[in-house]
Order: sequence, then structure tokens, then C-alpha cells
Amino acid sequence: MSASSQLAMLSDLARDARDQAGQLLAGERQSERQAASQLEALNHYRLEYAERLQQAMREGIDPASMHNYQQFLSSLDAALQRAHQALDAQRQRVAQSQQQWQQEQQRLSAFDTLVSRRDAERRRLEARREQRINDEMTAGRLLRQRAGHAL
Repeated sequence: MSASSQLAMLSDLARDARDQAGQLLAGERQSERQAASQLEALNHYRLEYAERLQQAMREGIDPASMHNYQQFLSSLDAALQRAHQALDAQRQRVAQSQQQWQQEQQRLSAFDTLVSRRDAERRRLEARREQRINDEMTAGRLLRQRAGHAL
């Protein structure tokens, strides 16, 4: 296998790795949006339930119902805390996935740069070879013309 084809293969593998990292990042971002949405819904529900408690207190509430409201609000607060933690953890996973994608992109860029340099060198050598052939053909023609005039 030639060095060019090996380099092209490595570039293709790096592109695949970058694409996989991109898909993982997209999935992690989607999970982050879902976690943020769940947190927002819990916050909204907590506010609504606290308003219901305030309304019940204005209208008069028995101690057992008050205790039930407070217990439920406490469980909502615990759920909110867990949702905050889950969102923070998901944001960390997004950051890690972003970093992984950037590393894969840098690796791909390095291979692409090498491929470009190798292609440019190949074109330069090919141009030199063609120029040498043209020079040899021109020199041969001149020799034939001179030899034809010398006779």
C-alpha cells in the first residue's frame, strides 16, 4: 500500500471518528435540552403548587391538608434538586463530547493538511517532470534543426 493511500485511509478513519464524535455530541445536546425542559416543567409545577397552597391558606386550611401540601412541596424540592444535578451532569457530558469532537476535528485537519501537502508535492514533481520532458523535446528539435541546416 502506498504512502498516499495509507494517508488517505487514515484521513478517512479520522473523518469517521470525527463524525461519530459529532453524532455523540448531538445526542448529548439533545439529552441536555430534555433535562433542561424537565427542570423547567418541575419549576413551573412547583410554583403552581405553591400558589395553590397560598390560595388554600387564604381560604383557610386544616392542619392535615397543610401538612400534605408541605410534604408534597418538600418532595418537589427534592425532585428539583435531583433535576438540577442531572442537568449539571449532562452539561458536563456535553462539554466532554464537545472536547472530544474538537480533538477529532483537529486530528482530521492534521491528516487533511498532510494529504494536501503530499498532493501539492506530487503536482510539483509532476510539473517538473513534464517541464524536463518538454525541455528534452525542445533540445532534441533544436539539435535536429541544426543538424538539418549543417548538411
